[in-house]
Amino acid sequence: MRFGPVPVAEAAGLISAHNVRRADITLRKGAVIAPEAAAGLAQAGVSEIVAAALEPGDVGEDAAAARLADHLAGSNLRVDAPFTGRCNLFAAAAGVLTLEPARIHAVNAVDEAVTVATLPRFKPVVEGEMVATVKIIPYAVPGAVLDRACAAAAGGTLAVAPYRRRRVGVVSTRLPSLKETTIDRTLRVLAERLAPTGAAIVAEIRVPHAAGAVASALAAAIDEAGADLVVVFGASAIADRRDVIPAGIAAAGGAVAHLGMPVDPGNLLLVGARGAVPVIGAPGCARSPRENGFDWILHRLLADLSVTRADIVALGVGGLLMEIVSRPQPRAGGRSAGDEAETVADA
Repeated sequence: MRFGPVPVAEAAGLISAHNVRRADITLRKGAVIAPEAAAGLAQAGVSEIVAAALEPGDVGEDAAAARLADHLAGSNLRVDAPFTGRCNLFAAAAGVLTLEPARIHAVNAVDEAVTVATLPRFKPVVEGEMVATVKIIPYAVPGAVLDRACAAAAGGTLAVAPYRRRRVGVVSTRLPSLKETTIDRTLRVLAERLAPTGAAIVAEIRVPHAAGAVASALAAAIDEAGADLVVVFGASAIADRRDVIPAGIAAAGGAVAHLGMPVDPGNLLLVGARGAVPVIGAPGCARSPRENGFDWILHRLLADLSVTRADIVALGVGGLLMEIVSRPQPRAGGRSAGDEAETVADA
């Protein structure tokens, strides 16, 4: 692509590099200069104009942006019509955004003329939400550059994993110091979290804070109510794999995949399963409507995405979230001797 000042008499058919206004003539940035516009500018005393001209093999900005966007788009994504070198991608269903960061990096590394920006990996999205944008910086790119960018995208780099798990069971354990109103409020907060995903609570079971009671409740939620995901809210924080909630999962015939998470708030989260049904041991911060590590895991599992130990331990960078001031032990505060008896998980 050629770019620079040209005599206005030779500007017809070229691309205006900037907005130009003279008398009653207006050229928009990126517009093809019509012969009458060039003649009018000459009559207005303009001798030259900054313009761009495509060379053989160049691909115009809109066509280039659309082509790259098509290569990036996987399932449940809609590619919008390009404009001014930009092409946006939108979620065609509610779910979780999946992408391969290495491929996005590779596309952006091809040439400074080609850029792709996305929402964060695994971000929950709603139908119609913009998830990525392709922007071609100049008015055209060499076809070879575009070919390399499309090859780097490798097809389907971006996708939305739709929510598939719709039936959520909730088990809440009780201790004398935990108010029933706290459990009621927790259920309302969870229902609000689930609403955008299309999932709903199908079983709500309150039991004593004991492993056997947790095991029985898990079996009832899954086998009788048909829950395809279970969340366990403990009256006391999970302190060890041998604690009440993990022991209850094991007693129900399940297994714990991982305890703990490098996300704060959210450190004391547990991920396990009973058969094909995921089980989350919720941290205390999950009782708050504020975003915390529980949200990250909940949405992935609702979208039927696997959550492995490797997935969890990779969350540390960016895992320091906003403080939830209602937590019994805010991270900035000290710990007293009585904290060990805290009955509502603080992380």
